[in-house]
Amino acid sequence: MNEIGLKAATASVADMGLRVASARWNLSPAQMVEEAILRSEGHLASSGALAVDTGEFTGRAPKDRFIVRDRLTEDEIWWGDVNIPISPEDFDRLYKKAAAWLNNKEVFVKDAYACAGKDFRLNIRVVTEMAYQSLFAHNLFLRLQEDELLRHQPDWTILVATGFRADPSIDGTRSPNFTIINFTRRIILIGGTGYTGEIKKGIFSVLNFLLPLGHDILPMHCAANMGEKGDTAIFFGLSGTGKTTLSADPSRCLIGDDEHGWSGKGIFNFEGGCYAKCINLSKEKEPQIYRAIRFGALLENTCFREDSRIVDFSDTRKTENTRTAYPIEYIEEAVKSSCGSHPRNIFFLTADAFGVLPPISRLTAGQAMYHFISGYTAKIAGTETGINEPQATFSACFGKAFLPLHPGRYAALLGDRLRKHRVTAWLVNTGWTGGPYGTGTRIPLEYTRAMVSAALSSQLDNAPFINDPVFGLATPASCPGVPSALLTPRNTWKNKNEFDLSARKLARLFINNFDKYKDGLDQDILKSAKGILELA
Repeated sequence: MNEIGLKAATASVADMGLRVASARWNLSPAQMVEEAILRSEGHLASSGALAVDTGEFTGRAPKDRFIVRDRLTEDEIWWGDVNIPISPEDFDRLYKKAAAWLNNKEVFVKDAYACAGKDFRLNIRVVTEMAYQSLFAHNLFLRLQEDELLRHQPDWTILVATGFRADPSIDGTRSPNFTIINFTRRIILIGGTGYTGEIKKGIFSVLNFLLPLGHDILPMHCAANMGEKGDTAIFFGLSGTGKTTLSADPSRCLIGDDEHGWSGKGIFNFEGGCYAKCINLSKEKEPQIYRAIRFGALLENTCFREDSRIVDFSDTRKTENTRTAYPIEYIEEAVKSSCGSHPRNIFFLTADAFGVLPPISRLTAGQAMYHFISGYTAKIAGTETGINEPQATFSACFGKAFLPLHPGRYAALLGDRLRKHRVTAWLVNTGWTGGPYGTGTRIPLEYTRAMVSAALSSQLDNAPFINDPVFGLATPASCPGVPSALLTPRNTWKNKNEFDLSARKLARLFINNFDKYKDGLDQDILKSAKGILELA
């Protein structure tokens, strides 16, 4: 037995208050897949990926995420409907109950770390009840070398008791399921859910607290890639806006698809893998992601074709939030260091279902901070019960659910870096043109790719720009590979009066949303935002 095997055989989790039957320590992907199948947690798909069903929860439960309110967090956390407080006493009681639930059970332990920027590394230990959750942790976090495993000391621990359910009447939770972050004890406690995204986003929330306060680093919910000449670009966008699709560009190298930090040296990935939505995935549309789904990858809540192990990516019987998790090296030409230079271009992606935002606009630094604070996209009719027309959705900094601090702190960091490094910011509408959803048409992906490509290659630098009268956005009059008529949204509508009414309606929604954050913004941001959205 080698040294690591000896550690796996003798390592104890007793110091965590656990008295388990056995702890399977740092298994290989093949061993974790084998354990998951033996334990009836999932099946091998025809591609070789492990396909699992996460049970009742096929997505995160943001209303059931808590932060322990104590002397460390009392005056720093942005308390409210995003960061819901729970007492240290409730946490301690729940931790003991979750630990008792795991008594005499087999658990899986995965040691890893977050942050490819070596100066900001966060060592992690993930203890899970299910083998597939350990595979997820292996794929999504940065992986340790064999010699590093021997001396690994975790800065943070994640304990996942999937089968344990809290009693809201006495445990201080809202529901039987919960995710609780304790910054003083440096523990993330997860119970009552098998959805792995809670593991990933728990650490992201931790980094969103630690990095701005301790290191003056801007944490970002974004994708990042790099061109042949080393030029870095980052892509912000909520679900359905095309963030993963546009960042997975065959002509550029992927740094990461979801979480990054921006330090004084440049961009670095927080993660070691990708967690991509795979609804309607096809080899033709997203070839890099499609090819990454192979042995060692994890599929969540997908469905097989009848009497087969072939995944039907169009099947939404379980959920539309089907996912795949795989190591980033499964993407061809991924940047090995997971780091990049200061970005030359930033793209804010929005799927505007009102059909009034231009397909691409160049932003000033002030406008960039404004749209970063806004984090706008739109839900369309039919996506959720009760939505019969386009509905604006705003998520501050394109990741409101993961922000322990006031959004103004992150926006100030962004503005500082935009000015210091002379970054060009763009607002890209991947949504509708010629009318709202139901009347207009979705902007073709080929045109969006052409616009992004033109921005990245500096082809728009000297193009003439037209000022939008409602949103104050500078839009190019022409772009290679894109019909000029498409670039001015009002021109694509048959009824101009209807366009004007829709544009004013959306502008008011922006203004009303921004009002919520004014009290926590410094004067530079307020001054920059003033006049951006004046109703025509």
